[in-house]
Amino acid sequence: MAKKGKKKDKVAEDDVPPVETAAIEPTAGAATAPGAATAPDGDAPLDGGLPDSFDDETQTRKGKLKASYYEDEMLKLQEELVKLQYWVKAKGLRVVVIFEGRDAAGKGGVIKRIVERTNPRVIRVVALGIPSDVEKTQWYFQRWVAQLPAAGEIVLFDRSWYTRAITEQVHGFCTEEEYREFLASCPQFERMLQRSGIILLKYWFSVSDDEQERRFAQRAADPRRRWKLSPMDLRSRDMWVEYSQAKDRMFAYTDTKQSPWYVVNADDKRRARLNCISHILSVIPYEDILPPPIELPPRKAAGGYIRPPIDEQTFVPERY
Repeated sequence: MAKKGKKKDKVAEDDVPPVETAAIEPTAGAATAPGAATAPDGDAPLDGGLPDSFDDETQTRKGKLKASYYEDEMLKLQEELVKLQYWVKAKGLRVVVIFEGRDAAGKGGVIKRIVERTNPRVIRVVALGIPSDVEKTQWYFQRWVAQLPAAGEIVLFDRSWYTRAITEQVHGFCTEEEYREFLASCPQFERMLQRSGIILLKYWFSVSDDEQERRFAQRAADPRRRWKLSPMDLRSRDMWVEYSQAKDRMFAYTDTKQSPWYVVNADDKRRARLNCISHILSVIPYEDILPPPIELPPRKAAGGYIRPPIDEQTFVPERY
């Protein structure tokens, strides 16, 4: 979300002109205009304005969601996520959710809230690193295929096969031929996944350059967050336009009717998390099949059990 009153020398993510792509023909059905992805069904409009549904009880004077309101809404959504995981498990569904976006856009934050109260045996996170020497010789999608869900699973990809369309292309980690092949084959690959019965959702977290810079500064100053600021992040910091062009071109070829990109306005972390999770819940039909409350029976007596002497065990020092 671009802030109002920005200086002219700042480049917003959606202000970059379209990249000339005459050398590659887009896949049939793909969106041809950058930024043509479907916006999420949320309360935060992409034009940066505040929704009419918010009042002083839900937000601060600066337009940020109040912590109490955010936490209450998050708890409600997390309860619905638990219901969703029961439904996915019971019906044997296979779900893939892709989270992409610029560095510090908030992808990890929403993933953390999704898995915070769910079963890791049902909803798991995949965050692959740099491919090994062996993986570099394989079909590009091969290492991602190995992580796809089995029946009754939801897999959250913290970055995905779209690394080739963004990071690898911008930094020259792939050849032009490999890049072009990805743009041509990716929509076909995703249609193949969907024909096999996989539910595929793709989210792009859109953050302005001012907000990204603010988050980078926070990470640099905070030793608890400094691990999030990698050398790659620092190199990418000076390549805003190149990343914007790569994102626009990626959308032109992979934002299809069958597999659209959903853009999350991510300058406000709290709104982004609520909007993204609520959208996931809105596009995957599910029913409430939560088991009824469990009434615990009385515990059995210990019987003749005699506990060994405590001093024979090694305890963690009680420093608190």
